[in-house]
Amino acid sequence: MKKNKTTQRMAMVLLSVFALLFLVLAGRFLFIQASGEVAGVNLKKFAESKRTDSYTLEATRGKILDRNGMELAYDQPTYSIYAIVSEEYSADKEHPIHVTNVDKTAKEIAEIIGADENDLKKRLQDGIDGGKFQVEFGSAGSGLSQDQKKKIEDLELPGIQFTEEAERFYPNGTFASQVIGLAQRQDGVITGLTGIEQQLNDQLAGKNGNISYEQDGYGYKLLNPNEEVQAAQDGDNVYLTIDQKIQTLLEDTLTQVDDKWNPKKISAVVMNPKTGEIVAMSNRPSYDPNDPENVENWYNDSISNPMEPGSTMKMFTVASAIEEGKWNPDEEYKSGSFKVDDETTIYDWKREGWGSITNLEGIQRSSNVMVANLVANKIGEEKFLNYLKKFRFDQKSGIDLPGEIPGTILYNYQSEKISTSYGQGTTATPIQMITAASAIANDGKMVTPHIIDKIINPATKKVVEQKKTKVQAEPISKETADETLKILESVVTSEHGTGKPYKLDDYSVAGKTGTAQIPNPNGGYMEGKNNYLFSFLGMAPADDPELIMYVSVLQPELSETETGSEPSAFIFKNVMENALHYMDISPDQADDKNEVSEKRVPDIEGMSTRATKKALEDTGMDVVVVGEGDKVAKTSVESGQTVLEGERAIIVTDEPTMPDINGWSMREVLELGELLQLDVETINSGYAKTQSIKKGTKLNKNDYLAVEFST
Repeated sequence: MKKNKTTQRMAMVLLSVFALLFLVLAGRFLFIQASGEVAGVNLKKFAESKRTDSYTLEATRGKILDRNGMELAYDQPTYSIYAIVSEEYSADKEHPIHVTNVDKTAKEIAEIIGADENDLKKRLQDGIDGGKFQVEFGSAGSGLSQDQKKKIEDLELPGIQFTEEAERFYPNGTFASQVIGLAQRQDGVITGLTGIEQQLNDQLAGKNGNISYEQDGYGYKLLNPNEEVQAAQDGDNVYLTIDQKIQTLLEDTLTQVDDKWNPKKISAVVMNPKTGEIVAMSNRPSYDPNDPENVENWYNDSISNPMEPGSTMKMFTVASAIEEGKWNPDEEYKSGSFKVDDETTIYDWKREGWGSITNLEGIQRSSNVMVANLVANKIGEEKFLNYLKKFRFDQKSGIDLPGEIPGTILYNYQSEKISTSYGQGTTATPIQMITAASAIANDGKMVTPHIIDKIINPATKKVVEQKKTKVQAEPISKETADETLKILESVVTSEHGTGKPYKLDDYSVAGKTGTAQIPNPNGGYMEGKNNYLFSFLGMAPADDPELIMYVSVLQPELSETETGSEPSAFIFKNVMENALHYMDISPDQADDKNEVSEKRVPDIEGMSTRATKKALEDTGMDVVVVGEGDKVAKTSVESGQTVLEGERAIIVTDEPTMPDINGWSMREVLELGELLQLDVETINSGYAKTQSIKKGTKLNKNDYLAVEFST
C-alpha cells in the first residue's frame, strides 16, 4: 500500500511537470505565431533570406578609343572550362551529362586548349576516384576564346561546362601600350594598373548591379519570386587625342629602328603645338598588354625618364637671348673653347672650332661656345635661370597621365650654369622638351599637353568631360617665337646645319639636333661612338607648325660608316612627312629639280567615269579608276581645287573593285581607304609593297585591307 501511494505521488508530480512544460511550449508557439519573432528575429524575413538567392551584375568597363573612334581597349568575354564527373548528376543514364569517357575527353579538349593530355586525364580520373562533383583544368582551361569554346561545344562531349567572365583586350597589341596602360582582374574586378587605365579607373570601371529572387529548396525560382534588380552602370568611354594612323606609323618606325640599331631606349612624342593634343607617343622597350610576361620596361619613358637633353636645349638659350634683346646673328665670336673659370674650360664638339664665326653660324653648327657666351656675357646667368623657369623646366608638364617625373635644373656652380645652356647637367623629359618648344611653335604661348580628348557616357551618349586647350605660360613674345623659328629652320637648310639629315621632301622643318653625353656611374661621362643620346626636336611646316616632334635614341649600335643622327632622322622623317600628308597639310616646298607646276581641277561634277578620267589627265594628274562602273561615286579631288602636276587622283565608280596599289604612298593608301570606307591597317612605312585584297576584288564598306610598306 505504501509503495502504491509513493508511485501515485511520483506520477502526479511528473504529470504536473509535463503539463507545465506543455503549457509553456504551447504558450511559446502561440506567442511566436502571434508576434512572428524569435529572439528579436522576424521569422518571415528570416525565411525569405534563406530562400533568396542573389548575384552581382558586373558592369562593363568603358572602352578606350582614339580620336576618331577606333577601339584601343575594351572588355571581351572569355571562358573557363570545367567537367562534371559525378555520375549522380545524370538522371537519364541514356543521355548522360557527366564525363563518361575520360580518355576521349582529355585527348580532344587538350588539342583545342593547348594543354597536356595526360594532365587533363589525371585531373578527370582523380576527380572520379575522389568522389568529386566537378573538376577544373587549371590555367590552361581558363581565358578561352569564343572560337575555342565553340570548337569544344561542337564535340558534344558529355559533362563539359563553361563559365563566362570578361577580360580586358587590346586589339592592337604593342600600340601606345605605356599610354593606354594595363587593366587586369584583381579580386574579381578588372582594375587599371598603369596608364590611362589607372588614371581614369573610376570612370572606366562603372558600378556593378545586383539581382535577387526567392527560390525553393531545389534552387528553382518561385512563381512569385519577389525579384529585385539593381541595374549595373557601365563605365564611361574615354576618347584619346591619339590618332590611330599616326600612332601606327610611329610604332612601325620605332620597331624598324629597334631591329636595325638595337638601341637601349627610344622615346618619341608627336604633338599639335597649337592645342597640346598628343597625336602619337611611344617608347622602346615596350610590351603587349594582352601578354604582359617578361616585360622589360613598364614605364612611359616619354614622361618619366629625365635625361640630359644635349644641344636641343640650345633653342631655348637662343630664344631667351632674342627675348632679352641680346641676340645679334651677325656678331662674330671665337669658336673652339670657352674658359668658364680657373678650373673649367668647355669645348665645341669640334674641339679646334671653326675659327671666328657668326652667332647664326654657331647655332647652325651647334656650337657650345656660342650659347655659353650668350649666357655668361649677354643674357646673364640669373636671367637665364628665370627663362628656364618660365619654360617650366623645373616643373611637371601637367600631362594627364600617371607617373610623370620632371627633370631637374642643375644650377649650383658656375660650370653648371654654363653647361645648362647646351643641355648638360640639367635634365628634362621628352614631354617637358616638347611642351617648352610649343611656345616657339605657337606664337610664344606654351600649351599644356593632354592625351585625353573627351569622356562620354555610353548609355546617354552625353559628353561627361571635354578637354580644352590650356595655355600654361607665355615665356617669349610672338616676335621672338617667329625669329627663333627662322633660325631653327636654317639649322636644317644651311650648308653647315647639323639638322640637314632631318630635311623633309615636301615640308620645311625648323628644329635642333642633340647629342648628349651619358653620365658614367663612376663619374664623368661614358666614351665611345655609340655612348650618346641622339635626339631631334623639330616642327613643320616651319613658318606655321602643325606638328611638333621630339625623338631620342639612346646608345644605338652604329656601324663605322653610320652617324648618330641616322636612327633619329629615320624616325622623324618617316613619321612627320607621312603624318602631315595624312592630315592633308599642303606641302610648302617642292623639289625644284622636277619643276612641278600647279593646275586647277576643272568642273567635273556629274561627268561619266570616262569623261572625269580624261578631264583630270588633262591637268597632268596620274588618274586611278577604282572599278568598272560608268558612274562616278567619289573622287579624291574636287572641282576648282589646286593640284600639282603628277599628283595621283582617285576616281571611285559605282561598282568599286580593288586596284593595284603597289608603289603608293601611305597618304594615298589612307585616302583610298577613306573614299571606300575600308578598315585599313598599315604595316611598316614608305611605299606600298603588298596588299591583302587582290586586284579586281569587289569592295564593300568596312572591308579589311592590310597594306605592307617598304622604304
